[in-house]
Amino acid sequence: MKVVQRNRYLNQLIRHKHNGLIKIISGIRRCGKSYLLSELFKGHLLACGVAEQRIIYLPLDDFINKQYRQPEACYHYVKSRILDNEMHYLLLDEVQMMEGFEDVLNGFLHIKNLDVYVTGSNSKFLSTDIVTEFRGRGDEIRVYPLSFAEYFSVAGEDWAAAWEHYCRYGGMPALLMFQTGEDKARYLQNLYKETYLKDMIARNRIQHSNELEELLSVIASSIGGLLNPQKIADTFRSKKVVLSAPTIKQYLNYLQESFLIAKALRYDIKGRKYISTPAKYYFTDIGLRNAKLDFRQQEETHLMENIIFNELNARGYNTDVGVLELTEVDASGKRVEKKVEVDFVVNKGDQRCYIQSAFSLPTFEKRQQEERPLMNIADGFKKIIIVGGSKQPGYDENGVLIMGIKEFLLNDAVLDF
Repeated sequence: MKVVQRNRYLNQLIRHKHNGLIKIISGIRRCGKSYLLSELFKGHLLACGVAEQRIIYLPLDDFINKQYRQPEACYHYVKSRILDNEMHYLLLDEVQMMEGFEDVLNGFLHIKNLDVYVTGSNSKFLSTDIVTEFRGRGDEIRVYPLSFAEYFSVAGEDWAAAWEHYCRYGGMPALLMFQTGEDKARYLQNLYKETYLKDMIARNRIQHSNELEELLSVIASSIGGLLNPQKIADTFRSKKVVLSAPTIKQYLNYLQESFLIAKALRYDIKGRKYISTPAKYYFTDIGLRNAKLDFRQQEETHLMENIIFNELNARGYNTDVGVLELTEVDASGKRVEKKVEVDFVVNKGDQRCYIQSAFSLPTFEKRQQEERPLMNIADGFKKIIIVGGSKQPGYDENGVLIMGIKEFLLNDAVLDF
């Protein structure tokens, strides 16, 4: 399998060394968390001169370590591996296989010369669970499937071919082992059905799995569209599927907790407040979205929007959907109120930018349409339009920065505020 250098996450682990917290590597299953810990981070420690015997690597999914799935056995084993007062590093992989792992991890915090790193890869080990269980003692590092830049670095293809393949199959790392599109599609469909779906059903004791699949189909077909539980319930009712709005809301929570989808809240730009419903939902991996739809509905406009959303999140930005209320004069001269959208309101700390995803700008009128919401935002933050293909970043006469999706995805610093 080709080696992908996942420096975005490796550098986070390096920066967070020795901070007195448990480094918790979370994310959707099969996105590369174990490889990050056992290969890349361990390799970093060895390269820094850490002796092998001071690195306690314990993969709990390995049958040989089955005995250490018992909390007391794991704790005593780790204690026995601490040789002296020098710093030791515990790399605990697939920690969810241990019952009561929360107590064991909290116990490790009392060992002053032990720096702890853990991964978990099923829905027993989720971001929401982490916040509840560790209450400020955990340091979460969220890992995503391969970004386009990571995929492109090992794809051995030109930009156009790599983009086409990424839009279709996404960034699950194991795809690099497969040569044909048929094998990639089969892998993704099996992963969706046999891993994610079964895991959610078992964890949450869902009795109506067909309805859960229907919900996923609606979300997959509605990328870029606004959804709320009542609207989805009405859609189901028209198909003679009975599923209440409260149940749909609960199912949406399950899907987010499993990291299969992510929710983008709407933000009133002028009113400076959030609008809780409706919201937009995006798939964490575009290949899994396509697999759910049997690789139909390949609208590149919507796929590009989903990929931009994922990339922004992976870069550590907080990403919302912007709502802007405008007053315009209609054909009869009457003043009317209209609401328009900005695809993404992007925040990091006290900095912000606004992004429109526009696959193409074939005419002046189309560019005006995309710029219209941006030009009605009164603040001085950067306004950006990302178009399909390759286009070097440049400002137009209205001060809007226009760039190609290629330049956006291959340059982490292109949005520097």
